[in-house]
Amino acid sequence: MMDDYECIKLDGESRQAGLCPVVVEAPLSIFINGRHFATAMISPALREEFVVGHLYSERIIWGRQELESLEIKGDVARAMISHPLRAIVPRRPIVSGCGGIASFLDQSKLPLIDSDLQIGFNQAREAMAAISLSQLHRATGGVHCVGLFGDGEPVIIEDIGRHNALDKAIGSALMRRDGSNFGRSYVACTGRVSSDMALKCSVAGIPLIVSRGATTSLAISIAQRTGLCIIGFLRGKRMTVYCHGHRLEG
Repeated sequence: MMDDYECIKLDGESRQAGLCPVVVEAPLSIFINGRHFATAMISPALREEFVVGHLYSERIIWGRQELESLEIKGDVARAMISHPLRAIVPRRPIVSGCGGIASFLDQSKLPLIDSDLQIGFNQAREAMAAISLSQLHRATGGVHCVGLFGDGEPVIIEDIGRHNALDKAIGSALMRRDGSNFGRSYVACTGRVSSDMALKCSVAGIPLIVSRGATTSLAISIAQRTGLCIIGFLRGKRMTVYCHGHRLEG
């Protein structure tokens, strides 16, 4: 979603007043069994998918069946889950440029990815090409795009935050078919692969993530321990494989 805002465009000596398309950023406060859990700054589309995916990737629910109800009114989402004690964690804002829990990470409790998935270089390039077609990004330059590929129809999501977009993609897959086999899926994203992105993939059991951007040292550390393959700087015929390169055919 985007709105038009008045602006002045400067180009050398040229000065022109007009309207500029700007991506919408909106808060969403999540309450779990009546208790405030988090407030996220997200693109306002696909809010139900975001809540489902975020609770799953934060290990609050282990499947769609544990979410007993979800109601979203205005900027408030109210969820009822079957195991509310998992949601008793320190309150924190989730801003568009940051994720959730990696700063509190206990690497001794990282999940292990159980998958023998391999993809080819052309599959990785096609996935990056698919997520690069975003009209919203072309119009505003203000969103990231994440695609979930490999198990059923691709899920391609836009959001102001790449973490939010990944949560929405995971949530969308869970809502389509609970118990989705994420072990046969892989992710393509337009932003850098940070620790939160690596952790969300690992928790979901997604074995590979590819990006046209960079990665971080903590993301590589997480991936090395969990079995996640990180591929960065995929541009044209070039790419950098950081770990678990056996997941790339050839």
